[in-house]
Amino acid sequence: MSGFGIDHLPYGVFSAAGGERRVGVRFEDTVIDLYAATGRPEFAARSLNQFLALGPEVWRQTREEVAGLVVSGAASIPLADAILHLPIEVGDYVDFYASEHHASNVGRIFRPDQEPLLPNWKHLPVGYHGRSGTVVASGTEVVRPSGQRRAPADSEPTFGPSARLDIEAELGFVVGAPSALGDPVPYAAFSEHVFGVVGLNDWSARDIQAWEYVPLGPFLGKSFATSISHWVTPMASLDAAWCDLPVQDPTPLTYLGPGHVRGLDIDVEVVLNGEVVSRPPYRTMYWSPAQMLAHLTSNGASLRTGDLFGSGTISGPDPDERGSFLELSWGGQEPFGDGRTFLEDGDEVVLRYSAPGTGGGRITLGDVTGRIQPAR
Repeated sequence: MSGFGIDHLPYGVFSAAGGERRVGVRFEDTVIDLYAATGRPEFAARSLNQFLALGPEVWRQTREEVAGLVVSGAASIPLADAILHLPIEVGDYVDFYASEHHASNVGRIFRPDQEPLLPNWKHLPVGYHGRSGTVVASGTEVVRPSGQRRAPADSEPTFGPSARLDIEAELGFVVGAPSALGDPVPYAAFSEHVFGVVGLNDWSARDIQAWEYVPLGPFLGKSFATSISHWVTPMASLDAAWCDLPVQDPTPLTYLGPGHVRGLDIDVEVVLNGEVVSRPPYRTMYWSPAQMLAHLTSNGASLRTGDLFGSGTISGPDPDERGSFLELSWGGQEPFGDGRTFLEDGDEVVLRYSAPGTGGGRITLGDVTGRIQPAR
């Protein structure tokens, strides 16, 4: 089975040769044209945003309708004949740092003589605002970024192509229903606002990042490209994947919902040039999706339809569960795989995801692919 059965039904945007973009749902290896099947104008759009803005009751009713279309044999086209596009118009993009294993590894690599976690890390989901205009669809080539960096042996910075280009295997959450400016969204309202998930690769230029990020955080080392999957998996498809996350100690503040920490049992594979080099498990994350949403709106910041927030690098406790090359190579000191440390021109990275399905088997989320092109 493909992992795209009737218990999945993810949404995307497609076009056929010479045709306009439409909203479609994937079933097995076909795409159902929802505008042709229903006549609903929100499905004739170039993105999912019009549909997402209609809110959770419409999402629920539409999922039932789509399942009926599958059963009745609604007209579809072969997936191979569909051109797939970026599924959403991205509003704001926020990226978190929610894995204790990843954050601890990074701390040990960069601050070996200090505590791996900074004092605030277990009190709030640390994050930064990214650049929504450089979020691209899976399959888009990634040009090696250039920037200012300073090598350890250099006294002054230089400008040039990144020599420490990296990936971050993440899960992205897509906001559907907006919120009002000034009104925080409580953790218990997660399902009222978040429509679904995408696979996400937060490409990272570690040398540029290391030089620029003190004191204000990631900037040009992150903003050149973020890749997401073509298919958005509805949260309803993941009903069987919810699980408890590790115990949070110390107990978070009340607005972060202590005692209600639920994550997702999603397996990830990092594939480099056809070889699986890591298998990060999302179920080991420290901060939950609902806590991330509550924190990013806790100051009254509003949500917009199409907002995207990433989980941060998914890393487990074992060496073969690390979700970045920075960790897999331990800062470039321990080559892995074929003797690799960071990305080379021509490398192709694929992130693959799977989760328990409501039908008893497993669903396959949309994968994320990118190939590195030389700096310009």
